[in-house]
Amino acid sequence: MAEKANTVEDLHLQNLTKSFGDFVAVDDLTLTIPAGSFFALLGASGCGKTTTLRMVAGLEDPTEGSIRIGDRDITRLRAFERPVNTVFQSYALFPHLDIFENVAFGLRRRGIKDVKPAVEQMLELVELGPMARRKPAQLSGGQQQRVAVARALINRPEVLLLDEPLGALDLKLRRQMQIELKRIQVDVGTTFVHVTHDQEEAMTMADTVAVMNAGRIEQLGHPADIYETPRTVFVANFLGQSNLIVGRRSGAAGDDTLVEAHGLTFAVPSQRCFAAGSDVIVGVRPEKITVLDAVDRDRVPESHNRVDGTVTDVSYTGVSTQYLVRSSWGQEFMVFEQNVIVGDRCDVGDPVVLHWAPSHTFGLDGAGS
Repeated sequence: MAEKANTVEDLHLQNLTKSFGDFVAVDDLTLTIPAGSFFALLGASGCGKTTTLRMVAGLEDPTEGSIRIGDRDITRLRAFERPVNTVFQSYALFPHLDIFENVAFGLRRRGIKDVKPAVEQMLELVELGPMARRKPAQLSGGQQQRVAVARALINRPEVLLLDEPLGALDLKLRRQMQIELKRIQVDVGTTFVHVTHDQEEAMTMADTVAVMNAGRIEQLGHPADIYETPRTVFVANFLGQSNLIVGRRSGAAGDDTLVEAHGLTFAVPSQRCFAAGSDVIVGVRPEKITVLDAVDRDRVPESHNRVDGTVTDVSYTGVSTQYLVRSSWGQEFMVFEQNVIVGDRCDVGDPVVLHWAPSHTFGLDGAGS
């Protein structure tokens, strides 16, 4: 196991802004990334996540704001002066050097003569010891990525930046590397900051996820908290899929907020309702919904939210069956139902009733929707 970093301190971004002419790529971003954590910046192309990473790396100068590691201001330090290393999607390995020398490169550049113990330790960490004398072209994509991580970590950076590191891998390899990267991060204790547009990557690996949109953070927290309780329409649609019903606040019942929409009343736990005014968007994730044949509507618990509809599409995916159900007002609901009973599926055209517990419902601000 690799020796953990001696000193790891929080990474602080304070009022960080980056403008390119009239375009603001990163907009007054203030963020603290805890020492030793695996942190993900998640967002679509153009949201500002890579620009943020490049400013931390020293590859872009901020227009405004500061970057600190602990109490040290690194905002104006050149890239090679920072205790930060970056792993890129392209790996950027030296094709003429073997794996041992690729990993040793940073140490040799610093004038360290006895590199063997440190290189062997890093190759053991990434489980590539037996391949030390192979060239990069003789390795798979996932193995090359692990070499790139080892080469970055051997310099013992306080922060390791990962810029879409798994984007060039196929799906199976990507999933394997998600587990591997998390294992490596836990072993070395270095702060990892991972930029990605892939929700699954962020949720699988990160302790904390920051969802970015238009240069700002829409929501930050543990992956499960963000998924289960999105606070904006953008987050609800970007992280996973959501069924959203536009309605108006009509009152309260106990700990629930009541919302009227299309002649129906939906109950939303008040602590999960983030609408400031009377316009509320009722949300529920597809896997939280149960589908029943319309003739079985009496089996729906009295307290549940419900919608009548007609099945318009059925997709069998093995683990689950995915339904599209058109409601009486024309909105299509997506439902993911786990395949626990063989052959028990609805067909296109079947009348059904959808229902779900109020505790699985969230409410978003509907102003301007």
